[in-house]
Amino acid sequence: MSAPDTILIGALLLALVTVESGGWFLTRVVRGKTSANELQTGFFRAGHAHAGVLLILSIVMLAVLHAAALDGFWLWLARVGVPIAAILMPAGFFLSVLGRDPKRPNALIALVWIGAGVLTAALITGGVGLIMGGVEAL
Repeated sequence: MSAPDTILIGALLLALVTVESGGWFLTRVVRGKTSANELQTGFFRAGHAHAGVLLILSIVMLAVLHAAALDGFWLWLARVGVPIAAILMPAGFFLSVLGRDPKRPNALIALVWIGAGVLTAALITGGVGLIMGGVEAL
C-alpha cells in the first residue's frame, strides 16, 4: 500500500468519528430532544447511513486497489471517487432539508445525485481495474 493511501485511510478512520457524533444527533432527533419533521428525520437517517457505509467502502477500495490494472486518472478516480461521494451524498441529504419544517428538499439535493454519479464512476473503474489486474496475474 502506498504512503498516500495509508494517510487517506487514516483520515477516513478519523472521519468515522464524525459519523459517531451524527449517530448521537440522530438519537436526539428520534427521542424528540431535537426538533425535526418526518422529511428531515428520514433525510438525516439517510445521510448518516450513507456517510458510514461510504467511508468503510472507501477504506476497502484503498486496501484492494494495489491489485488493479489502473494508472493515471483512472487510478485516481478509483482511489478518491468513493471518499468524494462520502462527502457529497450525506451533505446533500443534510443540507437539502435545513430550516424550520421544510416540506420538500431544496436544490442542494443535487449533491446526492452528483455524489451518486461519482460513486458509480469510481466503482465501475475500480471493478474493471481489479478484473483486469486479476486477468493479467493469471
